[in-house]
Amino acid sequence: MKDPIDDFMHYLTVERGLSKNTVESYRRDLSQYTMYIETKENVTNLDHVQRSHIIGYLLHLKEGGKATTTIARNIASIRSLHQFLLREKVCESDPSVHIETPKAERKLPKVLTMKEVEALLDTPKGTTPFSQRDQAMLELLYATGIRVSELISLDLGDVHLTMGFVRCVGKGNKERIIPLGTMAAEAITRYLERGRPKLSRGKNGTALFLNHHGNRLSRQGFWKILKQLAQKANIQKELTPHTLRHSFATHLLENGADLRAVQEMLGHADISTTQIYTHVSKARLKDIYSSYHPRA
Repeated sequence: MKDPIDDFMHYLTVERGLSKNTVESYRRDLSQYTMYIETKENVTNLDHVQRSHIIGYLLHLKEGGKATTTIARNIASIRSLHQFLLREKVCESDPSVHIETPKAERKLPKVLTMKEVEALLDTPKGTTPFSQRDQAMLELLYATGIRVSELISLDLGDVHLTMGFVRCVGKGNKERIIPLGTMAAEAITRYLERGRPKLSRGKNGTALFLNHHGNRLSRQGFWKILKQLAQKANIQKELTPHTLRHSFATHLLENGADLRAVQEMLGHADISTTQIYTHVSKARLKDIYSSYHPRA
């Protein structure tokens, strides 16, 4: 089964332009799936897979305590694989047809209040190269709502301070241009003028944000920095690398921004993905009402 899976991975990478992390997620899901049907169902050819085999695998996941979201993701991976194999005429039929995806309750993303955002953004203030870099990263994230993977992929030429925008390449290799606020532009300018030259250690790399070795900062490196800064800012909420992105979108909508404009800035292909933030705004309004109305 290895060759068809490898062909599918090549299709995801080259033709669909999915990120390395997304492709690896597909590979993990499908590796576990093919291992199950080989060992438990004695199926060694993907053309011999039947609907009952897939249902058996999904029951195996459920009995193993996997979350509904994990099972739904696996169904999506399996369905995409079999659709690809049918389209490429590797298989004569698609056994995943009509297999329903379990409905998962959509959790509202956790966001920071304006006060918490200000506390977090004020925490790394200082004159060291690291504090200048950290403040520039946080300001940029909150100003643009870009993903952490997009942040660490930025090169020097992607930030246009005079024009006030940042060029970002997101999921599916799609490019978008996002306005850059004054505070973020000032923080990036300080970092570029004073912080980055010291971090670069004489290297002529193109990466915007560098680690202490002078190389491009990794996602894990940023996550470690964020946790340390949140602790210093005394933020009790659980933070994820997406928290500032969620806060960016929610605060824009709370202040009257157009939903389509927010969708474009976030790089969402479907506006229904962006609409979750309107629910967040309503939930926050309800909390505020309950907390402050004398007869709530």
